[in-house]
Amino acid sequence: MEHRQGPLTEALFYILLAARRPIHGYGIIQEVAEMTAGQVTLGPGTLYGAINLLLERGWIVLYSAEVGSRKKKEYVITDQGREVFAAELRRLRTMAENGKKMEDDL
Repeated sequence: MEHRQGPLTEALFYILLAARRPIHGYGIIQEVAEMTAGQVTLGPGTLYGAINLLLERGWIVLYSAEVGSRKKKEYVITDQGREVFAAELRRLRTMAENGKKMEDDL
C-alpha cells in the first residue's frame, strides 16, 4: 500500500468523497459544487489531473457503465482510497477539536 505524505488537497478530498459510488467526471463536478454550496468548484483541468493522480495511486478505479448505446467512464473509490479518506477525516477532526480549544481565546 502506498503511504501518502501530507494532507489531501481539497480537490482530492472531495473527489474521493464523490466517488463513494460510481460517478462520471461531470457528475463529480456537480456533486462537489452541490455539497459545498458552490464554495468548491472543480474545473475540468483540475478534475482530470486529480483523477489521473488518484488512478495512479490506486485510490479510485475506472468503472465503465453502459448508458443507453454508449459507454460512460465512471470512477469509484477503492478500499485503499477509503483508508486514505478515513485517515484524512481523522486528521481534520483532530484539527477542528484543537481549534475549538482556542475559540475562547479569540
